Amino acid sequence: MRKLLPALLLVIFFCDSKCAVAQITDPAAIQVSASQYGKPFKGVPDRRDAAIYQVNIRSFSPSGDLKGIIPRLDSIKVLGVNIIYLLPIYPVGILKSTNSPYCVRDYRAINPDFGTIEDLRALINGAHKRGMAVMLDWVANHTSWDNVWMKNRSWYMTDSLGKIISPPGFHWNDVAQLNFKNADMRLAMINSMKYWVLTANVDGFRCDYADGPPADFWIQALDSLRNIKGHKLLFLAEGNRKDLFADGFDFNFGFKFYGNLKRVYGRGKPVTSIDSINTDEYKYASEGQQMARYLTNHDVNSSDGTPLKLFGGERGSVAAFVIVAYMQGIPFIYDGQEVGMQTQLKFPFTKSKVDWTPNPQLTGEYKKILAFRNKSEVIRRGTLGAFSNADVCAFVKQLGDKKVLVLSNLRNKPVTFSLSANLAGTRWKNVFTGEKSQLNNSIDLAPYTYLVFKN
Repeated sequence: MRKLLPALLLVIFFCDSKCAVAQITDPAAIQVSASQYGKPFKGVPDRRDAAIYQVNIRSFSPSGDLKGIIPRLDSIKVLGVNIIYLLPIYPVGILKSTNSPYCVRDYRAINPDFGTIEDLRALINGAHKRGMAVMLDWVANHTSWDNVWMKNRSWYMTDSLGKIISPPGFHWNDVAQLNFKNADMRLAMINSMKYWVLTANVDGFRCDYADGPPADFWIQALDSLRNIKGHKLLFLAEGNRKDLFADGFDFNFGFKFYGNLKRVYGRGKPVTSIDSINTDEYKYASEGQQMARYLTNHDVNSSDGTPLKLFGGERGSVAAFVIVAYMQGIPFIYDGQEVGMQTQLKFPFTKSKVDWTPNPQLTGEYKKILAFRNKSEVIRRGTLGAFSNADVCAFVKQLGDKKVLVLSNLRNKPVTFSLSANLAGTRWKNVFTGEKSQLNNSIDLAPYTYLVFKN
């Protein structure tokens, strides 16, 4: 065994029946203690232009590590996304553990199962060369029970007997609740985030359970991080609090949109219900702040099922993805979604692997849908005007005198959709076929089909 460095603790970390050595940083160090690696990435997209691809490191490749992602960077790029978001890369706690990646044992170390800092840099460099930014998952609310910060007991919330507690109101017994009244803990948290920006050139963070830490912490953290010289950073909140946009987040998770869309498909809820979700989720957004809209992610894929199961198979899920990509918000894709993977990736993701068996027709549709979004400023910047009925999601996006008309039948049955008087008789061009036509008073839509026109 190597001699210990003075500023490090050495811990044996077990996972998947493998034994590896993780270097754990000094918990007393609340400084950044990092210099700038390489050059900051200049291609971070405007938040209105973002398209996010979530990578579950364990499930993404046979090796289940950072190196296993690199060979597929070209495939991710040609899909049409510009941000890669990695599930937590950090060592997982052992004490009281369920092997959750959100049970962090050291904020400044890489899980040895995933590789090294050099592997992370190689992945990020590869993404940057292809014009894609990289976000890390950040767990600010709580840590593992054997986190390196545990010797600083005042950094954690305690009960009346002085005992450190798990997050109140949940059954998250594998983690310990941090104390955001402690200024040193807050500074250590912010500087640990800065550490990855400087040492690996990451371009932002998806912040897990953003409802937990108080608003004034997020304001402090995001303001501090955005002042790192040379870096443009993006921040995605996973939360329901109304003040998250005011705190400075660029994006928030579309929980309500997903849940409502699931009920549209599974319970026959009227498609018009989407309109109220748009109004509600964007009520507090400003200056181009966006909702991240999805059909699946690591949580709901594990608990609810795949998009094919929830949204009417391949055809139905594509009809839903058109709404995700074009209506209002930025598209969020989970690895394997684009190939129509039918097997769920089950928590804690130690055995499930993405089956990359080619599905060229489905993958081609995802590419086609995203390609039009990427070249259409009307879709990304336009004002939404919705006129759906109970079965068809219908809307126009308008920017100046340019318009895009979208009709998507979210039912597994033929539907005749009646057009409003201001649309009947107007001329449009199908964006995918190039065919020009004049609209009649109504349009017949086959089950789970969509049409996209521009003027």
